[in-house]
Amino acid sequence: MAKTEVPFRILPRVTDLNRFYWTAGRDGELRFQRCNACKYFMHPPSVLCPRCHSKDLGIEAVSGRGDVHTFSINYQPWMPGLEPPFVLAVVRFPEQEDLRVTTNIVNCAPEDVTFDMPVQVLFEAHVDDEVWIPLFEPSTNA
Repeated sequence: MAKTEVPFRILPRVTDLNRFYWTAGRDGELRFQRCNACKYFMHPPSVLCPRCHSKDLGIEAVSGRGDVHTFSINYQPWMPGLEPPFVLAVVRFPEQEDLRVTTNIVNCAPEDVTFDMPVQVLFEAHVDDEVWIPLFEPSTNA
């Protein structure tokens, strides 16, 4: 299998607390931490639930579908390999109104991104580093 070329990115620091999030793309899933006591989804990961303060936490996959809550089109060339313009967005998920992720919207022209636009997850694999970056593209089932 040929190695796919991926753009340069500053990759996250993977720890025992967040490893599940950064490696879930290997399985094609978007996973979040969830409180087993009150069922509240948490992102970023924590050692206790911010709602009920339980330490009984688990990991659960979500649908990977959401919508664009807010976004910005970046025209500044911050680093080689991440060429402007690109879209920095906050995506929210139907599983929980305040479950949100800051990400990039890809596979569409920046000027085509809109508020509330339905999107779906895809993963940018940085296999040598064991990191799968969750990115979002326009939903095929909009």
